[in-house]
Amino acid sequence: MVLRTQRILIIDSDANARAELSRYLEVRGFYALGYASPSAASALYEGPAPDIIFADLPPDAIQKVADRLEDSDHFIPIVACAEQATGADVVAVMRAGASDFLLKPCSSDRNALDDVIAKLLERARINRLNQLYRQELEDANRELRSGMSELSADHRAGRKVQMKMLPEHNMEVNGVVIDHLIKPSLFLSGDFLDYFKLNDDKVMVYIADVSGHGASSAFVTVLLKNLTSRLRRDLRRGFNDEIMHPELFLQRINSELLDTGLGKHVTIFMGIIDLKTRVLSYTVGAHLPMPIIVFEDQPAEFLKGSGLPVGLFEEPEWQVFQLALTAPFRLLMFSDGILEVIPAKSLDEKERTLLELVSGGSHTIDSLSEALNLDEMTELPDDIAMVSVTDTSGDSESPSS
Repeated sequence: MVLRTQRILIIDSDANARAELSRYLEVRGFYALGYASPSAASALYEGPAPDIIFADLPPDAIQKVADRLEDSDHFIPIVACAEQATGADVVAVMRAGASDFLLKPCSSDRNALDDVIAKLLERARINRLNQLYRQELEDANRELRSGMSELSADHRAGRKVQMKMLPEHNMEVNGVVIDHLIKPSLFLSGDFLDYFKLNDDKVMVYIADVSGHGASSAFVTVLLKNLTSRLRRDLRRGFNDEIMHPELFLQRINSELLDTGLGKHVTIFMGIIDLKTRVLSYTVGAHLPMPIIVFEDQPAEFLKGSGLPVGLFEEPEWQVFQLALTAPFRLLMFSDGILEVIPAKSLDEKERTLLELVSGGSHTIDSLSEALNLDEMTELPDDIAMVSVTDTSGDSESPSS
């Protein structure tokens, strides 16, 4: 059904031809406007734009009309008309900007006229739809860019917060120096680590890997830092000493993770070094790879132990393992992202390669990073975190060498 809002403009110096075509178009349900010349056709440039223009004009005049229509928001087709024309004439007006050509009187072949109008109206409709879709796409892209910009700003702010939660580098306590490295695969990291003095004789250190990536995993690292700070405060005030017991510490994390309802779990290695008795007490929450211990003049080896992940089960229990630190030692802890950058096929091969690197002299974060070319990697498959604990008693080497 043709709507009367569809406007057809006729430009023809022949008044009879204009009137005849107008009458036919009105009968067909169009709103027709007729003018003797382009200069008289104010409807071309003022008010609602026409849907089609019929014009009996020479090529140069067609060109001028087409040029003016280029500023229109919509495609407005021009149908060139003439009482007689050669093939060269038709080519000339088409090159000038006409979309079709009809011999006058245009209404003499009504089927041809109806076909031309229907075809051009459909073409104009499709063009308007394309413009609408293009505008909607541009608007959506603009909103997406704005959203991405805000998200990027949020991520940068979140990363700054995460970096500020980390402990100081090269912290020294009674001859033991602790350092760390963390390299997120995204802006925000799901890996976390911390270390600090519990009292004059004991130091706590842990490394954790939150399941997943991005903001939700990073939120859990904030929870870990907050929990650790609360438990340290409780210890100082004498309220409870959960943080002095590795298994109780993991149970507390487990409970708080389940309470969040985030569906996140954590793998973790947590150890307490008693510098007076020289004993490492530790517990393992499904963490891989296990830390590597290197005693002076002895081969490097993985610590023994295993345990359930944290945040999956209601009432899990963890075993506390102990290791006597009878000689100067180096302890290296990693998140599983370190295995992703080791070029080996199986987990066993990756762990063996890591152990060989440490045994070969890569005892520190700097030397291990250099051996694995971590500084040259612009994209990481997973977050990487490392903690080194170096006993400098009787060791002339710098911990960062």
